[in-house]
Amino acid sequence: MSASHEAGSDRPGSCDMSRHQPTRTPSNEPESEWVDEDDDDMEYEPTTEGDEEMEFFETEDDDGEYHDAEEGLRGVEIEFSMDEGEGAAGEEGEAEGEGDQTETEDGPAEPTTAAAQTVRVPRSQLMRLLGQAGLGRIFVQHMGGRGIVIDDEDDEDDVTGGRGVGGLRTARRTRPKTPKSKRWPKIPSETGKELMDSGSFGTNDPRDGSLKSKKNIAARLLRRELGLESNGRQKVTNKLISQNMIPSSNADTIIHYDSRCYSGQFSDDGNFFFSCAQDFRVRMYDTSNPYRWKYYKTVDYPYGQWTITDASLSPDNRHLAYSSIRSQVCLAPTDPEDKGEPFRLEFSNPRLEDNGGGFHGGHHGFGIWAIRFSGDGREIVAGTSNHAVYVYDIETRQSILKIAGHDDHVNAVCYGDTSSPHILYSGSDDTTLKVWDRRSMGDSREAGVFLGHTEGLTYVDSKGDGRYVLSNAKDQTMKLWDLRKMMTTDQFDKINPASHTNGFDYRFAEFDEDEYVPHPHDCSLVTFRGHSVLKTLIRCHFSPPGSTDSRYVYSGSEDGSVYVYNLDATLAGRVDVNQATKHSRPRDDDLYTNTYEYATGRSRGSWKTCVRDASWHPNAPVIAATSWNGWGMSTGTCTLHTWNDGAEDDEAEPKMGQRVDGRLRYDEDLYDTPTPPGRGQYARSRLRSRRAVAAEDDDDDDGGL
Repeated sequence: MSASHEAGSDRPGSCDMSRHQPTRTPSNEPESEWVDEDDDDMEYEPTTEGDEEMEFFETEDDDGEYHDAEEGLRGVEIEFSMDEGEGAAGEEGEAEGEGDQTETEDGPAEPTTAAAQTVRVPRSQLMRLLGQAGLGRIFVQHMGGRGIVIDDEDDEDDVTGGRGVGGLRTARRTRPKTPKSKRWPKIPSETGKELMDSGSFGTNDPRDGSLKSKKNIAARLLRRELGLESNGRQKVTNKLISQNMIPSSNADTIIHYDSRCYSGQFSDDGNFFFSCAQDFRVRMYDTSNPYRWKYYKTVDYPYGQWTITDASLSPDNRHLAYSSIRSQVCLAPTDPEDKGEPFRLEFSNPRLEDNGGGFHGGHHGFGIWAIRFSGDGREIVAGTSNHAVYVYDIETRQSILKIAGHDDHVNAVCYGDTSSPHILYSGSDDTTLKVWDRRSMGDSREAGVFLGHTEGLTYVDSKGDGRYVLSNAKDQTMKLWDLRKMMTTDQFDKINPASHTNGFDYRFAEFDEDEYVPHPHDCSLVTFRGHSVLKTLIRCHFSPPGSTDSRYVYSGSEDGSVYVYNLDATLAGRVDVNQATKHSRPRDDDLYTNTYEYATGRSRGSWKTCVRDASWHPNAPVIAATSWNGWGMSTGTCTLHTWNDGAEDDEAEPKMGQRVDGRLRYDEDLYDTPTPPGRGQYARSRLRSRRAVAAEDDDDDDGGL
């Protein structure tokens, strides 16, 4: 991301902040659901004193300063000659331009005014004006200068331009095309196969390939119940059964929210789940029975900006930390009986700032994109918009460490080991994934760097063993890394990461694979492709050791699915959230926001799903997917997907596909038949949106499935 952005991943456009900045003030009265007017996910900078609308900076053309065609040609009549030889046409244009006079009734000739001016231009110049570069700049102006990268085929050298509105790059870059055979790593990955055989990522059937090994899960369960296998073989069978139970696309439950859902995760023991939405509320659920959830409580972020960007649960499940695009993190107790206001943890610390305390906290300063609790629950690490990583000590209530080690926004952070707070990972829009060892930071340098992504990182997840780490990025890839193969600081000092990126604007553009160039210094183990990292900071994870034997890695996707990969980069499964939820609530114009995809020409107001986060239950074959989901992608869902061996439905209660509100209560209005766009509205659905908001403030009734 840029210096003035959101994510990933959650920063909206950068014009007049007063028009786009939603805030919530504490109140006992129900509030109507906030509807955003601009669908930009991120590129949003915290408000600062003296904010003014930024100007869009154009890059210079090869022949000198470029004058916008719309401005430079206003009131000018263009003629061009089709005579043979462009040189003659050009000379004629110059001659007539110099002596072009207009006689008046009063006497001598006078030079023509701009309104009547006729300019003759050679055909080559006109074609150049109307070519890719010229039209591109015209489109940039009409698009509001949203950081579109112009690609000039005539430029031989890479040119890095300035920053557009929102701080986005406006660089023109031409990069040599790589043959498709060499563009992407081989699938299946040989390194990934070795990892699958190593025992660190699941179990292989020792009889794999034989006829006896071709058993389905039901046959394995039968043999286990009949005791037909030895103890050693039985352990292998149990692991094979659990790791092969990948949840299906059919949703057991669809939880509907009246705003977009940004993240949701199970606790480490699987007894707790939380989901964060753009209405600045975090809903908590009791998931001790992963198939029958119970509503727990709701907490909110007072005075939040744009959305809740991230949340993290303490290891003992007693406190939940959650952030917005502010320098404050809210810390709320998870006890449903505790109805007090959340604590506010101020991460800005004047002692740690280079400018001697120029941060004002709260409404000013930096925004926080990612937070994580340490394994002992004593610290919280945060990635911020001021290109830094902060470590906050909960006991002393202050930030104790600031690592200003990136050149752009830090979208993702995590601890490398659940048993130690010393190793930190940070992923940034500068395309780097850096490793920090707090025990040896006398020179304030990273311990090592992972290079391989060609666009900004959106998420980082550690396996928790102090060795393997996973990252998602806007170059549409997910990569697996080994701490033992990181690049040293001396090696990294000889490389300029900015020379291997295009500054792709993932919020509005479609990724062009033909323009992708592999990173020449890629030190990753395995590269995973197939999912789509667009619109927002989409997240990825290792599958849990309990329910999957750590067999897989998985990621959300802009196309509305959860992609599950084997370690050799082959696709193990796909949970289609869009198909499971399509038209699962009536269209409600009170909740509908302006279409997100005005730049791509897609249908306005159609049902669209973007899976931003997903969480695999640690002890059961269950995936909970949190998404932007609905008409025009204006609302959100949390969907519960379980393994059912491919069955479309089951005989259990409740029936599959049941639709509930955020408090897990049945809502008959969710079953209304949808109205096609432009053909009327549902009075009942409009009332429902207001009723749902009022219900959120009522804590007397506990819902449940």
